[in-house]
Parts: sequence; structure tokens; C-alpha cells
Amino acid sequence: MNLALFDFDGTLTSKDSLGEFLKYSVSRDKYFLNMIKFSPYFIMWQLKLMRNDIAKQKLFSIFFQDVGENEFKRIATEYSNKKLDSIVLEKRLDILKQHQQNGDKVVIVSASIKCWLEPWCKRNNVVLLSTELEFKNSKFTGRFKTPNCHGQEKVNRIKQHLNIKDYKIIYAYGDSSGDTQMMAIADKPTKY
Repeated sequence: MNLALFDFDGTLTSKDSLGEFLKYSVSRDKYFLNMIKFSPYFIMWQLKLMRNDIAKQKLFSIFFQDVGENEFKRIATEYSNKKLDSIVLEKRLDILKQHQQNGDKVVIVSASIKCWLEPWCKRNNVVLLSTELEFKNSKFTGRFKTPNCHGQEKVNRIKQHLNIKDYKIIYAYGDSSGDTQMMAIADKPTKY
């Protein structure tokens, strides 16, 4: 059996699902206000003064600090079911489906959040390895439950869940520097 590893955002999609989710989850005014609040962290991240995962946790804290777990998951599932397909690139999805038809194990390995990727992955019969948010007492804590599934963490997660030696050929599809390490373990990497 072969293994096909796919990044999600920018690889299978025309837009970043996180950005689209943020716009979907709050009013237009709140979105812009929250982005202004996030801008100092964004600048620090861009200047490499703050790690990607810390900046991302700050972003989620600003947007969802007071949102309950059930409400967040309801919004995320609704977004997944109503909006996610509209940013998925048909030609790239066809590649994923071809791997499935060939009998390959297909896995999405993404830094995006499980809450909105999981319903899409279930609909498409795909295994998901992604970033998860931490909820305690039914409230978002502002932190991640798992390390941000980006860069080396993608490989860590793949090796934690799969024995890559079990696969004859490993394909990997990605589009950014966050996919570099995952692409390096593939026999046949494809960068978009």
C-alpha cells in the first residue's frame, strides 16, 4: 500500500481556511477590530520575534476567548459543511480521490484546526492529523491541546500515528515552508 500525505491550506484550497473561518465566525466589525488587536503579534511573528504557534494561539484567544466549546464546535461544523467546499480546488481534490481509487492511504496533515477540518475529512473518507484547541470546563483556554501541526510537528505527528516503513511509496503534497519536513520524508513530493 502507498501513502499520500496532503497539506490542506493552499494545497487543496484556493484560500486559507483559518482566515475564512475567522470571517465566517464573527461579524464584519468584530473581525476587523480583532485583527487590529492581533496586529502587534502578527508584526512580531513576521519579524521572527514570536514563534508561529504562539502568534496563532494569540489570534485564537482574541477571537474566541469567551466562546463556549459547544458554540465554537457548532460554528466550526457549520463552516465546514457550508463553506469549506467552496475554497477546495477541484483539480487538487481529484488528485486526492485518485489516490483513494488506487487504494492508497490518504492523510490530511494540517496546521488548521480539527474542529472545522474533521467534518470535511469525514465526508471525504480521509484521515486527519491537525492542530487541536484546548477546552476546559466547556470554555476555550486560549491554548492548543496539541502542538501546532506545522513544520517538523507534521512529521512528528505522521510518525506518531503511522509506521511509514509499512508503505511502498510515500507521496506528499504541500505549498509552503511549513510542509518542507513532510515533503522530505516522501519518495514523491509535489510542491505547488
